[in-house]
Amino acid sequence: MKHTVQVTVLGQQYALRSEVSAEEVQVVADFVNEKIDEVRASGRAVDTLNSAVLALLNVSGAYLHLKKTGNISEDTQGRLDALLEKIEDAL
Repeated sequence: MKHTVQVTVLGQQYALRSEVSAEEVQVVADFVNEKIDEVRASGRAVDTLNSAVLALLNVSGAYLHLKKTGNISEDTQGRLDALLEKIEDAL
């Protein structure tokens, strides 16, 4: 059963509907914030949108590399697909 979970990314509140626990959704939001903070600390992006896009590109590149090399289990692949769907829904 889906439930709504409130998370904050880049200081912006989002209400996400998910079947996974609120704690798991928060872990994802924390991961996203961490990756954005890494981009900002590198000095490669000056505004919020650029920071978010560069972080997404970095994470996507790592994901695609893992997928290409076959190092992702079916369970992990399913969870990643579900997370990508949540990100798309939030945008």
